[in-house]
Formats: sequence, structure tokens, C-alpha cells
Amino acid sequence: MYFLSKDVYFPPVDEASYEGVLAIGGDLSIERLLLAYQNGIFPWFNEDEPILWWAPPERMVIVPSIYKVSKSIRNLINQNKFEVTFNQNFKDVITNCQQIERSGQEGTWISNAIMHSYTQLHEMGIAKSVEVGQNSELVGGLYGVDLGHVFCGESMFSKVPNASKMGFVWLVNYLKENNYKLLDCQVHNDHLEKLGAIEISRELFMKVLKSEEINLSSNSLLRDH
Repeated sequence: MYFLSKDVYFPPVDEASYEGVLAIGGDLSIERLLLAYQNGIFPWFNEDEPILWWAPPERMVIVPSIYKVSKSIRNLINQNKFEVTFNQNFKDVITNCQQIERSGQEGTWISNAIMHSYTQLHEMGIAKSVEVGQNSELVGGLYGVDLGHVFCGESMFSKVPNASKMGFVWLVNYLKENNYKLLDCQVHNDHLEKLGAIEISRELFMKVLKSEEINLSSNSLLRDH
């Protein structure tokens, strides 16, 4: 594992541990965060821990161009229960992501330092949010880092059933309409899998991130997967 100094640097992602930890330490400066995301690396750590930088061997992603909305989600959309906006209330979205209680999870990895740095990224037009409202109240949403061709999802929250799911699907449709290559969901969890996310290799993820000409058809992904 690489221990970071004050220099803004990361080792190659293929030097990450088996679990995906690439480096430890450093800071959450804008310069370092941008270098991280541009190279397939993200911070993930508990508030009482040193900063851990990850580049997992398998990456959980959505490919917008081939994403198919399930029948249950289509029914949800047709019910018009929610109003969705884009990048209109980043502060409240990240605050709710920090404060929401999650089943089986004590505390949150979204520290005040994380909130400060990502709010700065938002003010620079790089970190963006999706807001889900119901009866003029914010009931769900998500935020992430927008690299222009890859959107790196960070966290989502829901105060009522299906609110975060609606925000997620709205984002996928937005990315599809604007020709994004991937929605990066970082690491596997069951909820993401139910929403249609799949795992691809770090090698393939990096090729897409570096804008190489990659065929992202379902067949090519299945071969890689």
C-alpha cells in the first residue's frame, strides 16, 4: 500500500491491494480529488480513519446506452409521484446523504471534510446532484462527480419508498441522452445490482475512463464480465 505525502500523486491503479485499496493518507484537496477521479480512484473511509483511496479490481457500473428500465420502474415513472430536478440543491442532497440512517450501518463515511471538498467541486461545476421531490419536499436524491463522459456516483438517500430509485433512473436517462459512456457505481452492493448495475474489470473501466474506443455493447461486456 502506498502512503501519500504532500505531493499530489497516485501510483498506478494496478498496484492496488486485492481488496482494492491503492493508497492511504494525503488530503481532500480539490487538486488531489480531481487527479483521483480522472485516474479511476476514489476516497472511501470512516471519519475516525485515515483517508483510504480505492481502485477496486471489479467496478460496479451502469452502461447508459444499453440500460433497460424494468417494468416496475416504468410503472413507478408513470404514476408521477415525484418531481425530479438536476443540480438545483446540492447542499441539501449531500447533507441528507450524510445524515440519513441506513440499515446495518453505524455512522457515515461522509465526513464534514468530505462535504466541504465536494461542495467546492460543486461550486466549480464538477460535483452535481439529482433532487427528488414530493409535495414540494426533498425526499430523495444523489450526488456524484461529473467527468463529462463518465459520471461517478457517490451517495444517494431516500426518505420515502422508491425516491432514490427514481433519481437513479432519471440520472441514467440523462446520461444516455447526453452520450455518457458509464455511470460509475464504484463497488458492488445488492441494491445497485437490483437497479441493473453490473461489474466490469478495472482494466475495461480504465480504458473507458481514458476515452479509448471501446465497444460497450452487452455482448462485449458479458465477455469481459
